[in-house]
Amino acid sequence: MRFEAVVVLVSLMLALYWLVARPYQLRLGATDAEVRRAMPGDDLSPNAGFLATRAITIRGTPEAVWPWLVQMGFGRAGYYGYDILENIGSPRGIRSADRIVPELQHYSVGDSVPISSVATMQFSAIEPNRYLIWAGRTGGTNGAFTWALYPVDASHTRLVSRIRWSHHWSQPGILALDLFSEFTDHIAVRKILAGVRDRVEGHVEPMFVQNTEFAVYVIAALLLCITCVLLLVRAPTWRLCMVGLSAGTTWLITWYAPVPLWIGIVLELLVLVQILTAVATARQERTVMRSALTISS
Repeated sequence: MRFEAVVVLVSLMLALYWLVARPYQLRLGATDAEVRRAMPGDDLSPNAGFLATRAITIRGTPEAVWPWLVQMGFGRAGYYGYDILENIGSPRGIRSADRIVPELQHYSVGDSVPISSVATMQFSAIEPNRYLIWAGRTGGTNGAFTWALYPVDASHTRLVSRIRWSHHWSQPGILALDLFSEFTDHIAVRKILAGVRDRVEGHVEPMFVQNTEFAVYVIAALLLCITCVLLLVRAPTWRLCMVGLSAGTTWLITWYAPVPLWIGIVLELLVLVQILTAVATARQERTVMRSALTISS
């Protein structure tokens, strides 16, 4: 029953992800019109298995937003997101730029765009103050990343991100990267959009805040993994099964629901207390059982 309990828990979480979380994260912040609208780069991967359109409103003109977009990239200005992960090994340091860097403003179609220390794409199209497209191979994955600017009025702009790629089901090595992106891509893009907005509007988030957010995401995933391990090594009691359900629900809420950071922290603390309580109870039950066996013998 141990293996079956883990399979049921994981299957339930994946079902909730596919039916609820995934549709939401694939259009994070985007309107119906933005999701339906044709965008530059759609032709680069017309039959994409993964298609996400996300957006954010920025208080600023397209001309004010554009310099922050064109300088993004690993070893360049960074991504304005979770620097502790995205900028590891960057020759420019761990912190994303909080200013416009003049030497990173001039690029042409065909120029390389380092995505990480091991992956590179290229500028497929550049239309100043309107859109830019990264395309090519990233770690063996064909895809297209479009960043487009749409004026709302004289002082506001919509920054829209569209990402397209196809899963490599027949290539296990690449598929692992695809699946990692499937579940975590929205976390990075959501933070990038907010990072661009904050810089245009003149306030940059302290690094300790983004580090705390990143830690909350990691801890949520670890708690779910820990409960799965407990279900494998201990008898799957109802108490332990409920702990697994709590850990899975906390993972889904923390990763995919738009909840404040403090709610994620509280939920994780509650799950941790449940895990410790379940482990302590199991130890007490084993001690009582051993004592009973000793007495009977």
